[in-house]
Amino acid sequence: MKLLVYGAGVCGSLFAARMHEAGHDVSLLARGERLTALRSQGVRLAEEDGPAKRVPVPVTEHPDGGYDLITVFVRAHQVDAVLASLAGVQGDVLFLLNWAAGPETLGAVIGHERVLLGFPTTGGTMDGDVVRYRKSNFITRRVAMPIGEADGRTTPRLARIVETFRTAGFNAKAEPRMDAWLRTHAAFEVPLGQAVHAAGGPVALADAPDAVRGMLHLMRQNLAALETPPVPRAFAALRALPQGLLVAVLRRFLKSPTAVHSGLNDLSPATAAELERLAGQLRAPAGTR
Repeated sequence: MKLLVYGAGVCGSLFAARMHEAGHDVSLLARGERLTALRSQGVRLAEEDGPAKRVPVPVTEHPDGGYDLITVFVRAHQVDAVLASLAGVQGDVLFLLNWAAGPETLGAVIGHERVLLGFPTTGGTMDGDVVRYRKSNFITRRVAMPIGEADGRTTPRLARIVETFRTAGFNAKAEPRMDAWLRTHAAFEVPLGQAVHAAGGPVALADAPDAVRGMLHLMRQNLAALETPPVPRAFAALRALPQGLLVAVLRRFLKSPTAVHSGLNDLSPATAAELERLAGQLRAPAGTR
């Protein structure tokens, strides 16, 4: 597969490195200092506190010609610029990112037939130019990477992409309700991310039970406002289970290695900007997103 990976942060770098090691023709698109570092050192990966290894993934500054698949790993507030740069580049486009505005806004720029939706289940943190990841979050991840067509169909290209990712070691699966999945995730992620950001980190939030209760209240409001039932169904538990139990579970999660060594610890302005974009998408009436 000739593959362009758009976005050289944690998820894009992990994905590009694994696909390159699986023998695919991968180009990793990057800009600025990240591009310079990748050209000189390749993608540098390390398992948690272990030593870094170098994966010589080819890098590029601009899309070139056409691809079998373009995978986009950027933040929600960066999508508009990506769409403009991909309008003239051939290839199906799989958006693996936070997005609650529906596929129509994406297809209106690059062509509706090109759009696929998904969400990355790999994760980690940037340590300088080194991507540090937890092994359980990489190849052996228990939670499958959902991928779907914009209209929910099961198509040959979707089956082909899922199989290609599985062969490369990713636990991918076809998800027929991908738009609802992304909106459900945003309904949970926006209150969580904004509360963590306001507290100064996941552990600090866990130590503030009143803030956790406020976060849970906003999650429940968001889920109640969804036009469709939550996907996955397990998110319905956030509305059904007792508040005290959920607050205890959320506080335990916020102190866990999964939370501490994840993007939740990224308190950068870029994180705040993405959360604000997602919040606006959730508030927008259906048909105007």
